[in-house]
This record gives sequence, structure tokens and C-alpha cells, in this order.
Amino acid sequence: MNTPTKFAIGAGAVLALGATAATAAQQQPRPEMEKCYGVSRAGQNDCAAGPGTTCSGTSTRDWQGNAWKLVAKGTCTTIRTPAGNGSLTPIPGR
Repeated sequence: MNTPTKFAIGAGAVLALGATAATAAQQQPRPEMEKCYGVSRAGQNDCAAGPGTTCSGTSTRDWQGNAWKLVAKGTCTTIRTPAGNGSLTPIPGR
């Protein structure tokens, strides 16, 4: 087999593998997620960390009340931290 033929066969195999992986990913439903405020450690928030911040990874303290993380829907208010439970809305003063 010459080099261009080997390349074509290899490229075809890679494309087929990618299509199979994409199909498998589509078949597995992603659980619904919701924003949960006050449950992330400093620098580990997904977004919204208040004035002067840009987005993910910008919270400056653990359990910051205006920084949120995505969690499985229905679990936020059951998440306990040293500062209290998670909240579906920003937590003033925390």
C-alpha cells in the first residue's frame, strides 16, 4: 500500500470513530442543571461573582454569596457548606 492510501484509510477510521462518539454522546441525556449560589470555593465558581469580576474562577472567597456553580437540578438547597446551605438566588452579605 502506498502512503496516500494508508493516510486515506487512517483518516476514514478517525472520522468513523468521531461519528460513533458523537452518537453515543447524543444518546446520554444530560441531567438538568441549575445555578446554585454560595457553594463554591474561592476561584472555583462557574460565573457571577459580583462587581469587578469577569466570570468563572473569579470569586475571591469560599462560599461567596453572589458566585454560583452549576449543580444538578433539585440539589442546590440541600448542599451544606461551613457558611450554610446553597441558594437558588444570590445570598446578600456572604
